[in-house]
This record gives sequence, structure tokens and C-alpha cells, in this order.
Amino acid sequence: MAPSRYARTIMAEHTFPLTRPHVALCDLLKLLALADSGGHAKTLIAEGLVTVDGKLETRKTRKLTGGEVVRLGGETIRVKAT
Repeated sequence: MAPSRYARTIMAEHTFPLTRPHVALCDLLKLLALADSGGHAKTLIAEGLVTVDGKLETRKTRKLTGGEVVRLGGETIRVKAT
């Protein structure tokens, strides 16, 4: 099996400007192209590869409302309410 692209050591930071009341965790990963599709995003979450504010998150549609820090492999996403 080929190594996962999420196991890379390069750290990347993203800021997601939240322009609505909330965004689902799986949608966030898809919108930032960290997952190839919504189904892929849900699989990444279910496999325990995603944390929110330093805690493992397995709820695929967890509502992010701003202020959270999401991590997937070497990617860090800061959700900012606007």
C-alpha cells in the first residue's frame, strides 16, 4: 500500500473564514481540498485521522462555528468566524 499523503511531515496552515453560522467538519475538509470528496472526508474522520482542538473527532458532521483548530496529518486549519 502506498504511503498516505496525510502522513507527510510538511506542516501547512490554513485559515477558513466562516461566512455562515457553521460548517460541517466533513465539508470543511472537502472545501479545502484536503479530501477528494465528501465520502473521502467522512472516511478520514471515521479512521481517526482528524482532531478538533487537540481531541480526536469522529463525528463526521461536527458543526464548526469558529475558533476551532482542526488537524489532519500535517495540515492545520483555523476556523475563523467573520
